[in-house]
This record gives sequence, structure tokens and C-alpha cells, in this order.
Amino acid sequence: MAELGSVEWPPTPIRTERLVLRAPAAQDRAVVIELHASPEVSAFIGGPQPRDELERLVPLVPRQRPGGFVVEFDGATIGVVSLERRDASYEIRPAAGKVDLGYLFLPSAWGKGYATEACAATLRWFADALPGEPVVLATQTANEAAVRLAVRLGFAEVKRLEAYGTEQWFGVWSAARP
Repeated sequence: MAELGSVEWPPTPIRTERLVLRAPAAQDRAVVIELHASPEVSAFIGGPQPRDELERLVPLVPRQRPGGFVVEFDGATIGVVSLERRDASYEIRPAAGKVDLGYLFLPSAWGKGYATEACAATLRWFADALPGEPVVLATQTANEAAVRLAVRLGFAEVKRLEAYGTEQWFGVWSAARP
């Protein structure tokens, strides 16, 4: 199983019809803090984190790591997409050892197809970087928009399970699947 750290990073920015996906930079810090402090954005991921704590913890340049992209629209940062290999301590056990897709977008970017466009581009990048390796995605079943997005991206539901005190939808994506 290849590590994400084995891919060249940062890659050339990924350009889609409307978006640019790139490695984080200093100018993204405020948006990263807003994403994690926002009650709307974090409603299905454990709730907002205290802004003062985020101001202390988020580095001047948000964490740069293979699989972590900032999403821009018209030169403004609107969200983040990440691929992260989960370790054995991850509460959603079927994801342990696998690469998990996650994303957060500012509420002003919701409902415009940006998450679909950005996640699809990220999955294409991943399929080229680590051919044949599957990607998993878990989301609360109550987050109906996230479940619809997962299906639209080609994730196949594997199971529903309890984690973090609520029912989770768990799916798998593979570039090899027709």
C-alpha cells in the first residue's frame, strides 16, 4: 500500500473549468480558520472549534501535505479538499489504513457544484498518482447533501455503521470500477 507521502508534492495546480486546486499558502489561513469555526460548515463533523483556539493552533501557512488542496474560485479561497490515509485509531474502522476523501467549503460556495468539481478533480489526480488504490468516504447519513455528492462522485455504499454517536454512510471509490 503506497503512502500519499510517496507522491510528488506540491503538484502543479489542478485547473478545472471554474476552479484551481493548489497547495495551501499563507493567504489561506483565515479561510481555514473560518471553515473550522463555522457552525454551518462543521455541523456534521463535531461542531465548530473555538476561533481563539484555531488562531493559536493553525500555522501561518496551513499544513501542507500530500493530498491536501485549497480550492480557489476567481482567485478567492472557497474551501479545502483532502485525501488522508487513516490510521488504526480512526473511529470509522473500515477506513483504517485506507485513503479517505474529505472536504469543507464556505457556505457562500454551497449549491454551486464546486464541491463536486473539486472532489472529482482530486480523485482524478489521486488515480494518476496512485493507480488502482481505492478511496473511502464516510459521512453522517443525516448529511443528505454529502451522501448525494458521494454517489454523484461514484462512491458505492458499502455499509452503514454507528460512529461518533450517529449513523454513518460509508462508501468506496475506485478508478478501476466502470
